[in-house]
Amino acid sequence: MLRLRDEPTFHNHVGGLHAGAMFTLAESASGAVVIGSFEDLLATVTPLAASATITYVRLATGAVTAEVVLGRPAAEVRAELARMGETVQFPVQVTLRTDDGRTNAEMTISWALRPQRQAVRAATATTRFVHCVTSGRRQV
Repeated sequence: MLRLRDEPTFHNHVGGLHAGAMFTLAESASGAVVIGSFEDLLATVTPLAASATITYVRLATGAVTAEVVLGRPAAEVRAELARMGETVQFPVQVTLRTDDGRTNAEMTISWALRPQRQAVRAATATTRFVHCVTSGRRQV
């Protein structure tokens, strides 16, 4: 969870938290959960926010906390990535709430895990080199 404190510099023209600040909070919180969920894959994939939709439910007065839930189990995303070997997309839901527990906004971000082609090529080249050195064969 991430939290945005209530400061006048974050307010809009009607005295609530600015929509842009709330969007940033939600997107940042979703990114933290994605990175935390797939941390061990970051050497071989790049996480990218592909799209986002947000619904502002009510004016946010006071601090706001972002609650984040992966839209698909991480194990399912990992299995698809391993099976397909190409970019996998999955939704992440974020709910923004004030301290009184009331929902202020709901956001869905479509995240993608894109395999790093250079990392794949480098790993393959390293494997070939190690194989050649250990087998005593020379590769031309």
